[in-house]
Amino acid sequence: MSNIQMEALDFRYLLLEYYKKLKLSENDVAVILMIDHLLGQKNSLITPDLLSLKMNLSTREIDKILVSLIDRNFLVYDVGKKIKVSLKPLHKKLYDTFQVALAKEQEVASSERKSAALKNIYEVFEKELNRTLTPLEFSLIGEWVNDGFSDEVIIAALNECLSKGKKTLKSVDRLLVQWKARDDMEKEGISLVKETWDDDIEKTLEIARAKWIDD
Repeated sequence: MSNIQMEALDFRYLLLEYYKKLKLSENDVAVILMIDHLLGQKNSLITPDLLSLKMNLSTREIDKILVSLIDRNFLVYDVGKKIKVSLKPLHKKLYDTFQVALAKEQEVASSERKSAALKNIYEVFEKELNRTLTPLEFSLIGEWVNDGFSDEVIIAALNECLSKGKKTLKSVDRLLVQWKARDDMEKEGISLVKETWDDDIEKTLEIARAKWIDD
């Protein structure tokens, strides 16, 4: 969705949606919409006099608006064999504004999904392990989510470990790594995932867990 082409987007929708962000006034918008309307009717040379015939603004008011739009690079007059008015700079600014807004919406949605996934995982782990997770364990689960494991996959790994009598995050991590390596092999024929657990991490987890319980 972030790669939507500019031509596929409705110019008038974008204008009405984002004109405030671009610091355009309502009179600016009215003039722009009229210019767009006249361009659609194959009018290439659009003057303040022509616009004033179609609008309730005076020629002087429209002239000031046009100068302002040109100064702010929303409107240009292309000088070739014929002088033509173009709204292409405004189209580009609106498209860029749309892309930024879309990226922010996707970031918020992704953050909300991640928060919901983490909450679900924490609750399941604490229920199944029958204890409170340590801060370091919370962090480790967060790393799994950041690595792209869904809450369904992480919980499935936990359940498989518990079915084999394994009740540590070390076991869950090892299984997730194995699954990741297996998936990589099936897709790419090679995996760069390290299939061994770092003993230093396990020692740190055990120390943190013991301290958490003692406190």
